[in-house]
Amino acid sequence: MPLREPVLILALLGLLAGSPLLADDIAILDPYARASRPGAPTAAIFMSIRNTGASADRLLSARSPAAAIVQIHAHVEVGGIMKMREIEAGIPLPAGATHALSRGGDHVMLMGVTQELADGETVPLTLVFEIAGEVVIEVPVDNERGQPARGAGQ
Repeated sequence: MPLREPVLILALLGLLAGSPLLADDIAILDPYARASRPGAPTAAIFMSIRNTGASADRLLSARSPAAAIVQIHAHVEVGGIMKMREIEAGIPLPAGATHALSRGGDHVMLMGVTQELADGETVPLTLVFEIAGEVVIEVPVDNERGQPARGAGQ
């Protein structure tokens, strides 16, 4: 193989390293996972999903070998109490729009976690879209992310 081909391959990989994860018209931005507590049977995954296409799409479901059950959840108020509920119809993604899956809002819920979610590890996740199909990503675990600063509010 001539020297220029490996150099070209390395240059392309370098460009992709700083890019969002893309599949067709779907970009996955800044994904991360958090265990609810060390050794807990549940965890959540957060990210932003951008539909870069000209047509609407919908996040239908997700799956991962890291959990027995994976659902798309929302926080809803029921009788004055916030509860998590599965979004059975999926999350609509209008053309050109970005939808945040964030703490206190919509998120991917892992139940019956089958592996330790330690900082620095990754969780394999398949997102299933109505139009784009399956998008497979590796989600880094960051259990400290989004935590209030130590001593805050004390």
